[in-house]
Amino acid sequence: MKKQTRLTALLLSLLLLAGCAAAPTATSPSPSASPEQTAGTGGTRTITDAAGRQVEIPETVSSVVCVGVCTLRYTTYLQAQNLAVGVESDEVGAPITKPFSYFNQDLFASLPVTGNNGETYDEEILKADPDVIVANTDADSAQALQDKTGIPVVVVPLNEGMFDDNVFQILSILGEVYHREDRAEELASYLKGIQADLADRTAGVADADKPTVYVSGVSFKGSHGFEGTEAGYAPLAAISGVNLADTTGQTGAFSLDPEQVLTWDPDVIFVDFNGLSLINEDYASNPDFYNSLTAVKEGRVYSQISFRYSATNTELALADAYYMGKVLYPEQFADVDIAAKFDEIFQTMLGVEDAYAQYQAAGYQFKEMTLGG
Repeated sequence: MKKQTRLTALLLSLLLLAGCAAAPTATSPSPSASPEQTAGTGGTRTITDAAGRQVEIPETVSSVVCVGVCTLRYTTYLQAQNLAVGVESDEVGAPITKPFSYFNQDLFASLPVTGNNGETYDEEILKADPDVIVANTDADSAQALQDKTGIPVVVVPLNEGMFDDNVFQILSILGEVYHREDRAEELASYLKGIQADLADRTAGVADADKPTVYVSGVSFKGSHGFEGTEAGYAPLAAISGVNLADTTGQTGAFSLDPEQVLTWDPDVIFVDFNGLSLINEDYASNPDFYNSLTAVKEGRVYSQISFRYSATNTELALADAYYMGKVLYPEQFADVDIAAKFDEIFQTMLGVEDAYAQYQAAGYQFKEMTLGG
């Protein structure tokens, strides 16, 4: 993208903000900004984004603004978070269940807010003056944002699963944008290795020997109690578990009539921490319902650390899958130390040390659950 185009857009925005009269202030980007601040370094190159658009970007991308879910998360997975020059408002003060943001709070809280959950603050983006905008959006919206700001916009897809094609497409596109192809290949190889490991461990288990499972407390469009469940629940699918929600004909997360769970009487129940407080409240007023379930009576209720916060936090979903494996197939997962595996995943994905201890300190851990406690 031509430097002149971007400077023109910047100046127009500043004039509008100042009532078309005031000169740039000391905190406003100056038209005399260096090439490194305005257009990366060196020449340009053209990449193909997830929307099939041909986008001209600087040869070296030195700064980025990420728009929408998955964009900053995967930038962080690629160890490129230091390129960010602005963040969306929900990245500031994020909880530990949004790990990529939580473990980068010192950085993200220091940056200007350039949007909110996919909504762009165009003037703030222009002030931040990134080399590239990475966005989870459609082609038309991306082109409109690019035309308005004069900044190249690269589209990446949304990812809701663990090993979906979108995961590897995001890694590939952003690896190319940031010239972190080696890191992208390292992560892709690691994820495929885990996918194979989880599948191989359970491949020999006959369907008749697999416990039936109900996953409760799953969040979608807010928190849900015992009725909140999910068909195709990714950690359970990764170990070929028998998810009773899959028998309903539903897809994704949804609310289920709890009486159906009584009819199923699952062998094992998992509880997502996001819905635990609501489940405990309901237990207090309706203990007979829960205590009539065999899994509750026999102590086969276990935790899941919430992995979906602004789409899928892959590192948490991977850890959930290994814990489910240890519960459902103890022989096949006997060699897995869940705390060590958790730490390995977080070290590989985010470079975070001793992650499991930090989650335990925050009240999140893999354990047998006592409802109503």
